[in-house]
Amino acid sequence: MFIAEQLLTSFIASAAFIILFNAPRPSLIKCGFVGMVGWSIYIVMTENGVDIVPATVMASFIVAVASQLFAKRYRTPVIIYSVGGIIPLVPGGMAYDAMRNFVQNDYGVAVSLAAKAFMISGSIAMGIVFSEVINQIIRQSRLRNIPK
Repeated sequence: MFIAEQLLTSFIASAAFIILFNAPRPSLIKCGFVGMVGWSIYIVMTENGVDIVPATVMASFIVAVASQLFAKRYRTPVIIYSVGGIIPLVPGGMAYDAMRNFVQNDYGVAVSLAAKAFMISGSIAMGIVFSEVINQIIRQSRLRNIPK
């Protein structure tokens, strides 16, 4: 039951957030699916004892790969799928808790939470960049193998 709730809420969050950006209607379901896949990777890894930073790197990498595949298949910009797919991974609640602890003068907890939120944000960026680098390497190797 836990995983079903997680899948449903991540799908809704991704699809609903992309509505704010006025994405094309046919891509809403696909954006929700990309977000759901990324969040399920994250949940499965963290439930199996993997730290949240590497789990976020892997999940954001999968989101970026799925976004590139959907963008190529449906001839839409990659950003539509990647933004919607990354939303469940963003550490907004943790950043909020860090700021709340700063306001309450609990600086030790606040710095700890802020550092963790910063590392998660960086791991999201690393996963996306890593996926794009691999995509570019694959493209370049295909271009080199085209007969002249």
